[in-house]
Amino acid sequence: MTRTPDEENPRGLHFLAELANTVRADPDADAAELQALLDRHGGPPFRLTDADARELCRATTAVIAVLDTDDVDRAAEAINALLDRHPPRPHLVRLPGRPWSLHTRAPADAGLTHWLLSTAALALGLWLSERGSCAWGHCAAPGCGRHFIDTGRRTPQRYCTPRCATRVRVAAHRAQRTAE
Repeated sequence: MTRTPDEENPRGLHFLAELANTVRADPDADAAELQALLDRHGGPPFRLTDADARELCRATTAVIAVLDTDDVDRAAEAINALLDRHPPRPHLVRLPGRPWSLHTRAPADAGLTHWLLSTAALALGLWLSERGSCAWGHCAAPGCGRHFIDTGRRTPQRYCTPRCATRVRVAAHRAQRTAE
């Protein structure tokens, strides 16, 4: 079964997970790295300056705080706080080659922080309400810990990529063979 772009990247949440992983790995990520991330995910037509990059990194800590919790009530409270501070102005957008999707539009006088946090709050809030749980997490592979968005339908996702899952399975298999 082939997945549509929206099934592969529900509500742009993979962008948020990648941004959180980038900033967590390098709290001083530069404008070029963050611009490439925005461009890769079809972000807004911002051209980031060094000051913008610092602002985006600081704002991303609020997204990380939500992604770091697996408690539904705490996540909902954090999302509601973001919605109160950075209210989204949702509208429908059709990106080239994709179906209509809900995006946020920042007021003309709002900056990058408002756009990011209103977008994140709306996307995470919709995902939490659709899934009924914190459908995100940290990779369980030793030494990884990257954030991921759980798009699975049956069992909760434990690893950020199939590569991490395979690495863990191979290590367990080797350990079992050594023990025998």
